Amino acid sequence: MSLPRCALLWARLPAGRQAGHRAAVCSALRAHTGPFPGALGRVPAIACASSSASGGSKAPNTSLFVPLTVKPQGPSADGDVGAELTRPLDKNEVKKVLDKFYKRKEIQKLSADYGLDARLFHQAFISFRNYIMQSHSLDVDIHIILNDICFSAAHVDDLFPFFLRHAKQIFPVLECKDDLRKISDLRIPPNWYPEARAIHRKIIFHSGPTNSGKTYHAIQKYLSAKSGVYCGPLKLLAHEIFEKSNAAGVPCDLVTGEERVSVDPDGKQAAHVACTVEMCSVTTPYEVAVIDEIQMIKDPARGWAWTRALLGLCAEEIHLCGESAAIDMVTELMYTTGEDVEVRTYKRLTPISVLDHALESLDNLRPGDCIVCFSKNDIYSVSRQIEIRGLESAVIYGSLPPGTKLAQAKKFNDPDDPCKILVATDAIGMGLNLSIRRIIFYSLMKPSINEKGEKEIEPITTSQALQIAGRAGRFSSKFKEGEVTTMNREDLSLLKEILNRPVDPIKAAGLHPTAEQIEMFAYHLPDTTLSNLIDIFVDFSQVDGQYFVCNMDDFKFSAELIQHIPLSLRVRYVFCTAPINKKQPFVCSSLLQFARQYSRNEPLTFSWLRRYIKWPLLPPKNIKDLMDLEAVHDVLDLYLWLSYRFLDMFPDASLVRELQKELDGIIQDGVHNITKLIKISETHKLLNLQNLSAESQSRLSGAAKSQSRRNRGTKALGSKAAEPLGPDAEEKSLASRLVQQGLLTADMLKQLEREWMTQKTEQGKGRLETGTSLKGTRRKKKEPDSD
Repeated sequence: MSLPRCALLWARLPAGRQAGHRAAVCSALRAHTGPFPGALGRVPAIACASSSASGGSKAPNTSLFVPLTVKPQGPSADGDVGAELTRPLDKNEVKKVLDKFYKRKEIQKLSADYGLDARLFHQAFISFRNYIMQSHSLDVDIHIILNDICFSAAHVDDLFPFFLRHAKQIFPVLECKDDLRKISDLRIPPNWYPEARAIHRKIIFHSGPTNSGKTYHAIQKYLSAKSGVYCGPLKLLAHEIFEKSNAAGVPCDLVTGEERVSVDPDGKQAAHVACTVEMCSVTTPYEVAVIDEIQMIKDPARGWAWTRALLGLCAEEIHLCGESAAIDMVTELMYTTGEDVEVRTYKRLTPISVLDHALESLDNLRPGDCIVCFSKNDIYSVSRQIEIRGLESAVIYGSLPPGTKLAQAKKFNDPDDPCKILVATDAIGMGLNLSIRRIIFYSLMKPSINEKGEKEIEPITTSQALQIAGRAGRFSSKFKEGEVTTMNREDLSLLKEILNRPVDPIKAAGLHPTAEQIEMFAYHLPDTTLSNLIDIFVDFSQVDGQYFVCNMDDFKFSAELIQHIPLSLRVRYVFCTAPINKKQPFVCSSLLQFARQYSRNEPLTFSWLRRYIKWPLLPPKNIKDLMDLEAVHDVLDLYLWLSYRFLDMFPDASLVRELQKELDGIIQDGVHNITKLIKISETHKLLNLQNLSAESQSRLSGAAKSQSRRNRGTKALGSKAAEPLGPDAEEKSLASRLVQQGLLTADMLKQLEREWMTQKTEQGKGRLETGTSLKGTRRKKKEPDSD
């Protein structure tokens, strides 16, 4: 090819790419015009740079890097410039060159220096090879280099810059690792709150058990201050302080995720505000702030909210209320801000004792008893058995609306009401004032979510046991002495052991990435999904030893749910932070529907919402209907939560609130007649609550004790693990062993059996329907993949 023709083709390249291709073109022209200075030595130059690229930080978890798709190039409008400069490529020869490139140890080592471990290197090479082999025409630079390598005019290592460029296209995180590490650096959180650091705050820790008066003393300081903020863990607690404050003549506003109430008719902000901890302002100055239940700073999901309030509130005095286990942690955090912590210790106001005998039978119930269960099925079963005995009970569990919980608590507390028994979950641990004489643990095994987001069934912790047991014999109730026991005698010794253990000190406080940090991450990784962004952020994040990054599984669940809906990143982030119960299919589908309506720019009006939830709703006829109504209430909560973030798209908050109050009344009526609903559900086989035999119940509730023994004796049992279990043990099925260990109930076993039979039936039908087609495709499936 003549030099004028080469110059003409060079001029047709975009100006911005000429410099990048100069070295490659010079290499290509060596065969025609002799060697050019500076055309050699590209790989050594890159190798020198690799030392700074690798950095000294921890190696990222590359399994989180999702490769992007780079499509092969089609025919170019300008023709194949590389082929005109040199000659068309022989694809067979190119494939040999690429395979040789892949097998070179030097290339693999150099790739590792740039962050491409074995897994990423393999994925990047497969994509690079497919791109080369399937493109109709290649960029001039890579075409020329491949041509030179095929004719031994260049070394196979000269492909590395082009391979690396392609790898950074499919794994863009490789291009910006240092920037991502800076963005996700969560060290020194106190510096995030300059307004709080500009003042010297007085920190007072009110430490004591439940019913010790610690919160009362903190609230008195709050009420006597010129301005103040109360930060509580629950809407119920925020409501309680809101009402107490206004009743005491101290104007107070209410701020929760789903509600804003201003006492001033003109909407002017009051000097005092009661809020849920997530909603507190870290820019508004206050004289006094109260942070309740400070030990929740360790919560795997919500701990970040307490950390933010503790480090960020602009208050002259901050009063912390909580367990003594948080004192050392708070003192350490305040040391980093240069603030001292004054600890005030309180003792319980009324005595409480653990009984030496278990309840053993519901026939032994007395007025003022509260049976604590850790599952809804147990709630239903116990309520039904109490009703059979001619007694009336109130019911409180977590998914009930706040209004229904308060109504049930009022019913139980009313001395003129015939209801004298309470059946509840650990939802009574905080937020409700109850007149309880005796706490009875129906079981000590509680499902929980660990730091990895995995579900576990373990005995309750000392902190949980103290929190629940402390509800008995409260100072403000008619019972001045509290009692605690268990349903089954086998659990009693374990309960005493749990209550006598010291509470483990809190070792770390939770943190959470902000919307701004995620936006900066997305700027560098624009084609990455929000769920994957979160994974990469958490992996890249660096925290001090006093902190941890909170579990974000719920956030990621919502992100994956609405990923296919076109939304801006900030809007998507807000939707993902909306609190939803992911176990409720209707609530999850509602989040999806709300996001879809938003993306279409179609306001979610009151009339639209009524049609969506199929209002008016009928009173529940069975337990399933009641659960469906609870889900609808959660959907209305979701609407209200979003209405304060997107006023124009969710415009009818006041109307929806009135609708929710009406629904709350329907649910209250259903819970009031819950034993009737349970009975109907059993009759129609919608709920299976057949009473277990006394022996089976004893095994189930006694599982906590055996679990504790297993935990304590793991080391001793290790040497016996290989011994035969004996003929009796061998005869026991897996199901019976799980039942005995408390991991499976008889009801769950029957449900599994029904589901298994249904699944086997469907699979059988599927095999019959697809049998013929499978015969025709069996031979095709055996053919190997061409690539």
